Amino acid sequence: MFTALACTSCRQLFRIAPAGFKRDQTGHLVRLCESCQLDHQSATTTAAGVTASDILDGQTQELIRGLKYRNQRRAVTILARQLVKSVRDDPDALTFEVVTWAPTSSSRRRRRGYDQSELLARAVARHLGIPCRRLLYRDHSRPQTGRTREERLHGPLFRARPLRRAVSVLVIDDVVTTGSTLKAAAHALELAGAHQVGLFAVAATPERRRG
Repeated sequence: MFTALACTSCRQLFRIAPAGFKRDQTGHLVRLCESCQLDHQSATTTAAGVTASDILDGQTQELIRGLKYRNQRRAVTILARQLVKSVRDDPDALTFEVVTWAPTSSSRRRRRGYDQSELLARAVARHLGIPCRRLLYRDHSRPQTGRTREERLHGPLFRARPLRRAVSVLVIDDVVTTGSTLKAAAHALELAGAHQVGLFAVAATPERRRG
């Protein structure tokens, strides 16, 4: 048995958690479910042209960990909604024609049974009403997780499928640290003929936000 309250925003019942209590602009306490908490967050633009929807901390960090390491795919819906909000709220947003993702290493995909960035990209594409295509292929290199900041700066290398015409591409990833992964993805897409490339991630690590 547990106590539940109605979300102040969407009116759905949800399990009470300390993080669910926020104050509005008038100082009144409001109750937000996990989905609405993410909706109330604003995107933060990192350096190097990568936009992250949130900082890698708290609830967002737990959702990403659950998706990556515990097969908790319900997180895709919540995180994709926040990504879509970031794209739509971006004052410099492009008119994207296709969505793709920065693929994880083949070993991690085999171990998990899926690529979390692909799941997020496909959900974002559905919300935006544009196609999602696999345009990037990762060369055989070490995964970014566990590498030092200096090693991350060199980033993984990607190959991109040649594009039949110049299009604007939205690239999705789960976490940005140095931005090297997404910058490498953008470079590959530009060489393949992309007209413009937008780079969005669910969350930025705290050190990335500072830098």
